[in-house]
Amino acid sequence: MLRAHSVEQVRHAEAALMARLPEGELMQRAVSGLTSECVGLLGKVYGARVVVVAGSGDNGGDALYAAAHLARRGAKVEAVLLDEARAHAGGLSALRAAGGRATAAGEWRYTSADLVLDGVVGIGGHGGLRPAAAALFEQIEAAGDALVLAVDLPSGIEADTGEVTGPAVHADVTVTFGTYKAGLLISPAAEHVGDLRFVDIGLAPYLEGTPVLEALEPADVEALLPAASAESNKYRRGVVGVAAGSPRYPGAAVLATGAALRSGAGAVRFLGEREVSDGVLARHPEVMVGEGRVQAWIVGPGIGPDSAERVEAALATEVAVLVDADGLAALTSRGKPLDREHPTLLTPHAGEAARLLGDPWTAERVEAQRLAAVRELADRFACTVLLKGSTTLVADPSHTAIRVNRTGTPALATAGSGDVLSGLAGGLLATGLHALDAASLGAYLHGRAARDVERIHPGRQLIAGDLIEALSAARRPAASPGTPARSPGRPTASR
Repeated sequence: MLRAHSVEQVRHAEAALMARLPEGELMQRAVSGLTSECVGLLGKVYGARVVVVAGSGDNGGDALYAAAHLARRGAKVEAVLLDEARAHAGGLSALRAAGGRATAAGEWRYTSADLVLDGVVGIGGHGGLRPAAAALFEQIEAAGDALVLAVDLPSGIEADTGEVTGPAVHADVTVTFGTYKAGLLISPAAEHVGDLRFVDIGLAPYLEGTPVLEALEPADVEALLPAASAESNKYRRGVVGVAAGSPRYPGAAVLATGAALRSGAGAVRFLGEREVSDGVLARHPEVMVGEGRVQAWIVGPGIGPDSAERVEAALATEVAVLVDADGLAALTSRGKPLDREHPTLLTPHAGEAARLLGDPWTAERVEAQRLAAVRELADRFACTVLLKGSTTLVADPSHTAIRVNRTGTPALATAGSGDVLSGLAGGLLATGLHALDAASLGAYLHGRAARDVERIHPGRQLIAGDLIEALSAARRPAASPGTPARSPGRPTASR
């Protein structure tokens, strides 16, 4: 499991580790890893043009020391000092000794560079970039000729929340140290990160408490995937009931049932209007129609605005229930815990989340404060919540760490992809997975299926139906998901 920790946890761990190391050793571990990443990005260091924008703290020191190493290898290095009097003394001395130049920010104008190091502020920073730093990066980004590498995290983002409240650096690569920080993985801050790389500085044994954030990795996925045994039958593997679609939105039923069939559940049972069920059977003859035994219900996709009775009927059952789309509208008047003994999973997008939370929450606020929104939803309704959008987050009242999905792609921002996710996650619920795991695994496979489609059919518009066929391949083991460099939309979950 990939884990991210809070600033407070990182500070305590760093202090504990530094007490056991020679003075300056921890910084030099970070500098060594940072320098290695810089060398890899530059390819040929000799003659390369490197600019360091350095603040006054240790973040600036890391950048200056790394730049000094590059200067000793023949790079042409210039440091831009935002506060010359408070620049990291050791780093600045090392840079000058290696032949690098230092210039006060007020006297500097950008010309060109191969690599720019953002060493303005580290995990202790709050609010956006100060005007002087913002002006420098406006020049750099306007030129667009240099790779921008953020040291530990892009300056201007909030390390603990992923919020961006002012100007912030847009990095092509971010090199983070010791542990991941929540802000690197949650939008809107994640949109500033670029290709995220990790440098181990030996912090792990000293990190105390529960991580703020965690993400499934391939080994976790493989362990969670339901597998049939020699004695399995369709009922033992789980039957998922789907109450979806309407004469106005029949496709939602087709997409949800199709994904449920690929989820690993043993069977899918559909409950809905005759004309909708006829369409489902025409596409998926494997689906059973009508009342019967189920281990989980999916209710809401495309059922229309008058859905309260169907949602309440599902919630009254003694099985797991996933509520999505139109079904969520029936919960907006509750605003209180669902009081169910059985697993319950809500899967809102930002607009639906805002309606569930009520004033003063808006869709824009949910997108800006995703971590706070998903926590409040899970606590208020006392159930598991999967918040879709630019970053998919999963919260559960019984689990302190929030789960974040790292396989998403902007291609998923298309009609019907949420219906596919509902069918997939609901089917996983029926196999007996905990709602937190079903939601996390569903989001992971959903994103991986979309990436597979993008890889096989580059440039083709992805539609929700493409995902269903791709789900079988997505269930196979794969390497850890990467983070694209300078992706304009960054990973995006279903809308």
